[in-house]
Amino acid sequence: MIHQALFLVDSSIYVFRGWQGLPADTRNRFGEPDNAVQGFTETLCQIIENHRPTMMLCAFDECFRKGIRNQLYPAYKADRPPAPQDLVPQFARCKQVAQALGIMTQGSDQVEADDIIGHFAGMASRQDLPVTIVTGDKDLAQFITENDLYWDYGRRGIATYDEVHKRFKIRPEQIPDWLALSGDKSDNIPGVPGVGPTTAARLLNKWNDLENLLANLGEVSMMRFRGAPRVSRLLYEHKSTIALARSLTGLINDDRLPQDLTTCERPPRDERLLFNALVDAGLMDDLAERTARRLADK
Repeated sequence: MIHQALFLVDSSIYVFRGWQGLPADTRNRFGEPDNAVQGFTETLCQIIENHRPTMMLCAFDECFRKGIRNQLYPAYKADRPPAPQDLVPQFARCKQVAQALGIMTQGSDQVEADDIIGHFAGMASRQDLPVTIVTGDKDLAQFITENDLYWDYGRRGIATYDEVHKRFKIRPEQIPDWLALSGDKSDNIPGVPGVGPTTAARLLNKWNDLENLLANLGEVSMMRFRGAPRVSRLLYEHKSTIALARSLTGLINDDRLPQDLTTCERPPRDERLLFNALVDAGLMDDLAERTARRLADK
């Protein structure tokens, strides 16, 4: 059992995994597609049953490519296809299920789920409250401290700060700079041509951060790896690309987000009230009954 009090869930990933993992003909009590909802519900049940978090947040992506990043760079995520039509309405029901389970849900029309999680993780860090970030997205590892955990539920084991450092060859807080150098194809973020993840990690391990790296480009050419002079030149020629990418890879704030962690407190749920709320969200009676029995007073 993880003893961190606060769990921050990157919801969209687990909604998609539910949609991909359960049969397409799965239906709810209204005859609507329900595979994503049922898969997401099981993910939340597993977390609550096994780890009993006293505080929990499900962050949802709701800016739909109209947020701050797309204003800065219209090509951001532009090559991603839209969500399938049978999945789109299930996001709202997933949110409804999370709320029924006593979990705070949060979206924003300006920033992404990553930023919402980063916002709450930052508040927790300032209060010395350990968190577990539940996500399959490497970008979110930037928000963990030495007291926190990073968990790609269903795919990888729970990782500490040091284990994330070992996996990516850089410290978690260096991830935004790392992605600004090497780019991020999954988000269509440009990087420096010829500078891949390994070279970017080598540079940051030497110079610590982008500011120090760019202030020492002359010395980069003398580093002991093949092609160092060329990399030094490329960094100089693509300073503007690095600056643009860095504006996209780190935390972007939305001042309208809650400023108090008490909003994440998860109250005990009465079994009958929980059953009724899950039925309202579309779950079949038998599934709602089993779920309510599993999670009542937990």
